[in-house]
Amino acid sequence: MFPQADLSVTMLLLSILAGYILGVISGLIPGIHTNNFAMVLVYLSSVMADYGITTIYAAVIISSNSITHTFHDVIPSIFLGAPSEDMALAVLPGHQLSLEGSGAEAIKLSAIGSAGSIIFSLILVLPVAGVFSTMYPIIQNYMGWILLVIILLMVATEKGESVAGQGQLVPYKHKFYAFVIFLLSGLLGYFAFETEYLIEPVVDIGSPSILLPLLSGLFGASQLVISLMSRTDIPPQKYSIPKLERSKISRGIAMGSVAGSIVAWIPGISSSIATVISRLFITDNFNNKNTEDELDSSKEFIVSVSGVNTSNAVFGLLSLVVIEKTRSGAMVAFNKLIDASQLNGQFVILFFCIILAAAFLSYLSTIVIGNNAYRILSKIDYYKLCISVILGLALLVFLFTGLYGLLIFIIATPIGMMAPFMTVKKSNAMGVILLPIMLYFL
Repeated sequence: MFPQADLSVTMLLLSILAGYILGVISGLIPGIHTNNFAMVLVYLSSVMADYGITTIYAAVIISSNSITHTFHDVIPSIFLGAPSEDMALAVLPGHQLSLEGSGAEAIKLSAIGSAGSIIFSLILVLPVAGVFSTMYPIIQNYMGWILLVIILLMVATEKGESVAGQGQLVPYKHKFYAFVIFLLSGLLGYFAFETEYLIEPVVDIGSPSILLPLLSGLFGASQLVISLMSRTDIPPQKYSIPKLERSKISRGIAMGSVAGSIVAWIPGISSSIATVISRLFITDNFNNKNTEDELDSSKEFIVSVSGVNTSNAVFGLLSLVVIEKTRSGAMVAFNKLIDASQLNGQFVILFFCIILAAAFLSYLSTIVIGNNAYRILSKIDYYKLCISVILGLALLVFLFTGLYGLLIFIIATPIGMMAPFMTVKKSNAMGVILLPIMLYFL
């Protein structure tokens, strides 16, 4: 619960900084997600308390980590083509720009999208909170059907990889692939949640969660294995300022922020699924980049994807405060540290200040790292990095969920690999959470 004792400004600042550093790490290294750090912090919270680091500071670290991650996870997406699940849709336009030597411009546009969505989201906080606090009891009665509509929308909007001269039935093939991946991941999730009692952690700290092996396998190790199978050669990059009309930047930020704010209240919906909604209003036709307008639409799409990602993180916290529901792995961990029923207005103001501080640091470092990414990445043995992260994830899964969790992790990894091989969005694997939740409400 929210501590009543005076908080140390020094400890708050150190906690923000710690979360920021973890967010940079999780953002830059494919396969590491904020959920991983959040769950570890929950497991270690009792140990941290012995050293004066109470649950409020651990919650600050999680919040700072979540926001920082949404800024930096675009960098491996653009330069390595190795996205997190949230940034999967930004890979094609962003990575193509990097191959043309304009990766730094794409990263700056992403940073602008994330920073703009922070400001736009804070403006939306009061009206959105008012609407959903009133409407949520009604929405909850139809939640199963709402999720079903979103699932159908995910599958129906799946286009796959565009190939010149392809037949008329090819798009339906990709929709079928999307459905298969959704169904496989959904059945795995349903089975895993039903048998979660089989978890026997090696390190018995906190409450073990089956989400750790599921998400680490589907969206972490799977992408890393694919990265190991292909060599990434990054061409020299040129320094450039973002070349996109302010009106299009503003529209991208607005669309992303609104989409992120809406789906943050619906269980099982990730940032990438929110992007499916926002992309209905903004085209991302990068493959046919023969005109300046089509290139601009791809740049605007990058702004929108980043806006969705960051906005969803902001409103995930608000949904916890207003309706006492968790909508992400990070917020699940947050709620384990601080009882949502004890949250008040002072808490909200404090944590929105933390979000602003983390966003300010993240905006600056994202641009700096983006400008120097080519020089930095050219010195890193990416193969060894991927191997190290895969082994690290497997070790975390084994320590906190035991042999059964490791088995789930091993099964989840090839399912997560199917989406890139079938050239469909990896967000379809969110069926791991969506299907069990939909069945629960129906």
